[in-house]
Parts: sequence; C-alpha cells; structure tokens
Amino acid sequence: MTEKTTRRRSLLKGAAVAAGAMSAPMVAVAQTTSFRLQSTWPAKDIFHEYANDFAKKVNDMAGGRLKIEVLPAGAVVPAFQLLDAVNKGTLDAGHGVVAYHYGKNSALALWGSGPAFGMDPNMVLSWHYYGGGKALLEDIYKSINMDVVSYLYGPMPCQPLGWFKKPVANAAQVKGLKFRTVGLAVDVFTEMGAAVNPLPGGEIVPALDRGLIDAAEFNNASSDRVLGFPDVAKNCMLQSFHQSGEQFEVLFNKTKYNALPGELKSIIDYAVQAASADMSWKAIDRNSKDYIELKTKDKVNFYKTPDAILRTQLDAWDKVIAKKAGENPLFQKVLDSQKAFAERAGQWQNDYTVDFKMAYNRYFSKKKA
Repeated sequence: MTEKTTRRRSLLKGAAVAAGAMSAPMVAVAQTTSFRLQSTWPAKDIFHEYANDFAKKVNDMAGGRLKIEVLPAGAVVPAFQLLDAVNKGTLDAGHGVVAYHYGKNSALALWGSGPAFGMDPNMVLSWHYYGGGKALLEDIYKSINMDVVSYLYGPMPCQPLGWFKKPVANAAQVKGLKFRTVGLAVDVFTEMGAAVNPLPGGEIVPALDRGLIDAAEFNNASSDRVLGFPDVAKNCMLQSFHQSGEQFEVLFNKTKYNALPGELKSIIDYAVQAASADMSWKAIDRNSKDYIELKTKDKVNFYKTPDAILRTQLDAWDKVIAKKAGENPLFQKVLDSQKAFAERAGQWQNDYTVDFKMAYNRYFSKKKA
C-alpha cells in the first residue's frame, strides 16, 4: 500500500466519523426549575414533614425537571405573611392553612373553622373539589388581589378543644380565659367570653409557660407533643367544633406556576392527591401513637369536652356567621354552598355509616376497664 493510498483512506475515515457525529440525534439536557416553598410550621412539627412529603413526591415524579426546596416557618417570612410572600414572588410556593389568611377576608376561615354544617374534613374537601368550593376560593383570592394558585389537600382529624392549666367543666368557665386559637374560632371563643390571642404555632407554648395565656389549641397529638404542650400543661380537652373540618393548602405564585409546562402542572396536581391520601394514613398512625405516649409517658390527663360546651360553641358559631354574612357577600356565598352540599352528603354519610364504636367497644372495652 502506497503512502498516498494510506493518507487517502485516513482522510475518508475521518470524514465518515465526522459525518456520523453530525447525523447523530442531539440529546436535550433537561433544565431544572427550582421552587422555594416555605411552610408555616416549625421544622420539628409533623405538619412540616407533610410539606416535605408533598415536595418529595413532586421531585421524584418530575425527574429533575422541577425541584421544590422546603423551608420552615420564618426562614424567609413569618408564618402569617405567607400568602403575601407567595403573591409577590418573594417565595415561589407555600404550605399552610387557609384560615391563616382570615385577616384578608373573613370568608377564608370557612375552609377550616366551625362545624361545616356537620361535615367531617374529608367531606369539606369533597365540597371544595366537587361542590363549588374551589371556584369560590378563587373568587375570594381574586377579590383581595392575590395572584396565587391554591391546592387544598390533607383532611385533618378533628382538633381538641385545647390544653388547659385547669380543665373546664362548663361554658361559664370559658369566660375570661386568655385563649389562643386562629381563624373564625377567634370570633367563636370571643363570643363565648374568652380573651383570644391568635399566636403563630411556634409562640404558643412559651406564652402558655409564661402565663401570658391560660389555655390554647393547636391541632393534634403529634404536633402538640413535639411543640412541648405537655411540658407546660397537663390537661387536654378532646373534641370540639371550632376546627373540626380543616385541611392543608399548598400555594404557588401564579406567574411562576403558569410558566411551567403542562406535564409539570399535572405532576403537581397528582402529587397533591397522593400526598392527601398519604397524609391521612400517616396521621392515623402517628397521632394514635403519640396519644398513647402523652397519656403514659407525659402523664397528660385527657377529658371529653362536655356536651354543654359543644352546644355553646354551636350557639356562638351561629351568631358569628350571621354577623359575618351580613358584612360580607362572599361569606354568605360560601355558607350557602357548604350548606347545600352538607345537607345532601351528610344525610348519605350519616345514614350509611355504621357506629364503629359498637365494634371497638366489643373488643377493647374490657381491656380498658
């Protein structure tokens, strides 16, 4: 083989390699969109864990195209400033409850506060997604110039009346109590004669410890235990109508949310639904364990809230909503929508659902005795 032939073959081989490289398909590198989401909960609270659970579902399904970073309450803004921060784009997203925005429009508290015409938390979510609640919430946010996308999820178990230095036996003993709650429950307990202070979650136990308040409610056995309630009070009153149908909210800045491609919006949508179911199951497991720990290790005394106090709550609620509805047409619209849905769904649930206490007491009442 001559030197000329060898050189020619080498040139041809190089040209072929170059041509092959040019004809190979270009592999697109997926760009990662990062969202900062702040919760309204301390990092140690199970509620902040729920925010992490939601974000993980989105991150896992998005395959690197969308990454949500979760921050605890106060990392960027105080808990009660979350809605404004998401609206302005200071935060891309947030995790909290609708009742925390009560100061913007009183109707927002109806997603969580009060007896919801006898609906449990899951039924309230059903009303929201299938009974007109979602459209009403969007109308309210629009009326207060909040440019956000809201997802509700995660039906919370019925919340206790609260933690007390001394348990209350009747409605008269509620009068004069310095009490912490939020949302429309502020108005309910005020109507019952309490002096109410709507403190954020992280400030409640220190205030109770220093005697700035006499009693307080937060949410559930797991949250209450980790926040330190049993360290400053040994009496917890169970069952209440003040927040018996609440749920969580994931907020997104609308401009940043709308810039996402359709498939990433769908991932968020389905992650919300998956997180809602997962949270419900986790709550049953963790709350029941912590309830036992509160009784056995922390020596907390639990009392059922007397029916007389529950009836007084309902009386106070009726007065509060009558006043608010007269002041706010959107408040009345939400009430009318909830009531129509509750009448139908509540009749079905009450007629169809068996009394589970009958079976439970059959197998466990002797053990407890």
